[in-house]
Amino acid sequence: MVRFLRHLTVAAAALGLAAAAALPAQAQPQPLGQDRHGHHDKFKRVGYFVQWGIYARNYHVKDLEASGAPAKLTHINYAFSDVNAKGLCASADPWADWDRPVPAELSVDGVADAPDQVLKGNLNQLKKLKAKHPKLKILISLGGWTLSKYFSDAVLTPESRSAFAASCVDLWLKGNIPGLPPGAGAGIFDGIDLDWEWPGSPGAEGNVVRPEDKQNFTLFIAELRKQMNAHDRRSQITAFLAAAASKIDPGLEVAKVFKLLDFATVQGYDLHGSWDTKTGHNGNLFTDPRDPYPVRYSVDQTVRDYLKRGAPRHKIVVGVPAYGQGWTGVTGGGDGLWQPATGPAPGSQAAGSEDYKLLAKKPGKRYRDFKTGAYWLYDGNEFWSYDDPASLTQKALYIRAKRLGGSMMWSLDQDDEKASLTSALHRILR
Repeated sequence: MVRFLRHLTVAAAALGLAAAAALPAQAQPQPLGQDRHGHHDKFKRVGYFVQWGIYARNYHVKDLEASGAPAKLTHINYAFSDVNAKGLCASADPWADWDRPVPAELSVDGVADAPDQVLKGNLNQLKKLKAKHPKLKILISLGGWTLSKYFSDAVLTPESRSAFAASCVDLWLKGNIPGLPPGAGAGIFDGIDLDWEWPGSPGAEGNVVRPEDKQNFTLFIAELRKQMNAHDRRSQITAFLAAAASKIDPGLEVAKVFKLLDFATVQGYDLHGSWDTKTGHNGNLFTDPRDPYPVRYSVDQTVRDYLKRGAPRHKIVVGVPAYGQGWTGVTGGGDGLWQPATGPAPGSQAAGSEDYKLLAKKPGKRYRDFKTGAYWLYDGNEFWSYDDPASLTQKALYIRAKRLGGSMMWSLDQDDEKASLTSALHRILR
C-alpha cells in the first residue's frame, strides 16, 4: 500500500492538478460514513489563527478574510487559551481577545468597534467572520508549547478534571468573560481543541509531567465531552497529537482517545529543525533513506503509528506547515541535505524558522524530491526545508488515497496574501 501511494503521489504531483481529477478509482475518496451528529463526513481543512499575530506580525482577522482562506477552510483553531496555575481555562491575553478596540481599517466588515462596545478584539472579529461564513467552525485551542505547564495538574483528579472542564465551557462556549455581561462571548466557539504538549513526556522546560497523564488525559476528555454535551451536543472536541512514537506511547491511550474525539490533528512538521546539528526535512511525507539519524521520521510513519494503535483513519487529520526550518553555516556543498550546520538560520520572527510567504521570495536554488515529498532551498550557506503548493498537493493526494480525515495548517498568517498553501489543499480535499 505504501509503495502504491508513493508512486501515486509522485506521479500525480509531477503531472499537476489535472492528474488529481483523473486518479484511478481505487485512489478516489470513498464515502466515510456519518459523524456522531449524523452528518456525512467530509475532509477537514483546519487552520490555526494565532492570537499574538496582531502584534509584531501585524496579521489580523481581516487579513485572513482578504486572502480568501476562510471560504476554503472547515475549521479555524484560535490559539491559545491558557491553562493556569489553578488548573482552569483563562485568557492568555485579554487585550487581544476581547478588550482591544479594532479600528475600521482592520475590521472584517469595515466597521470600527465603538468605545462603549461590550465585546471587542479578536473575538468580535471572529464573530463577524462567522457571520460571513456560516458553515465555518471556530474552536478555541488550549495550551500549546508555552501554555501546557499545568495541564497535568488540571487533569489529576476527578475534582480537578470537573473544575477544569467547567471553566473551559463557561469561558469559551457559554461566553462568560470576566468583567463583561454574562454570555458576552457566546456563539463564537463551536468547540475546544486540546493542545497539550505533551502528556506523559517533556515539552517546554518546566512543564509538569506525570506517568498517570496517559490515563488522566482520556478521563479528562470524557469529562469535557460530558459537560460540553450538556451545553450543546453539536460542540466538537479535537486534539493536536505528537508525531513521534516516543511521545505517543507514554502519553496517549490512542484508541480510547480517538473514540472520544471528533477528530485529531497529528503533527506533520518539526520532524527536523535547527536544534539538530545537521540539516533535514521539516515535514517529509515519506521516510528518506538518506536520513542519517537512528529514528527516521515522516508523515507516513506517523500515520501508520496511529493506525497501528487503533486510530480510525477518517479521524486522522494530517498537520502541514506554512513555515520552514532553517540552518546556517551549511558549507558541505551538493544539495545541502543532511549536511553539518553551525546553527539556526536568521528568521524574521525567530531564528531557525521562517514563513512560507517570505521563503517563497528568498533567493537560492530549490530542490524537490517527489519520493520523499520534500522541498528545500539551499544557497551554499543557508538551508531551508519547507512546503510549497506542489508539495502540499502531494500530501493532499496522500490524504485522499489513504482516506484520512483531512489537513491542518500551522499557521494561517504564514501563508501568502493569496492563501496559496490553503488553496492547494482545498483543490484536492473537498
